[in-house]
Amino acid sequence: MFPEEFETGRLRFEQVSLDTLDPVSVYPYHSSEAGIEEATQYMSWNPHRTLKDTWDFVKQVGEAVEAGNGAVYAIYPKDGEPGAGEFAGTTGLHCDWDKRTARFGIWLRKKFWGRGYSGERAAKLMEIAFERLDLELVAVEHVVENEQSKRAIEKYVDAHGGRLDGIIRNHIVIDDEPHDALRYTISQAEWESSK
Repeated sequence: MFPEEFETGRLRFEQVSLDTLDPVSVYPYHSSEAGIEEATQYMSWNPHRTLKDTWDFVKQVGEAVEAGNGAVYAIYPKDGEPGAGEFAGTTGLHCDWDKRTARFGIWLRKKFWGRGYSGERAAKLMEIAFERLDLELVAVEHVVENEQSKRAIEKYVDAHGGRLDGIIRNHIVIDDEPHDALRYTISQAEWESSK
């Protein structure tokens, strides 16, 4: 149901599972890389402290694909991009079939920030959600304090005809503390009109 691999102009995406991604190869980027604390500051998960944490994560997202609930993809810059072929981070497409909605998320290593990768991958994930999965709505959220995510999300939401729905109070838990989140949505009809 979910593509195993896909590409955009500058990026290659590969579905994360124990069959496709060796946890040993990405563990250092989730645990001790410079900037990892800043890169995960607004995430609902903490940097992986052990290789087992990374193995558990890879196993869990592989099982979600098998259950039809969504997919997580490793992100790699293509030839010609700085850091070509390196693991840059992950992105997810998670489905709420009853609500006919896809939710997106992204995590990038700090060295890959500021390149517009978030919007590039969001455009492709919208195509998958609307054309391949025939969902009606795409939703994305971020912690209110996360100004960098806000700028990136607002840019691609606006480009694809979407809007800010509002604040959801105490929606994202980080280190056992609830945080308010901003939620944005793009409907299939809005996306079609923006093409």
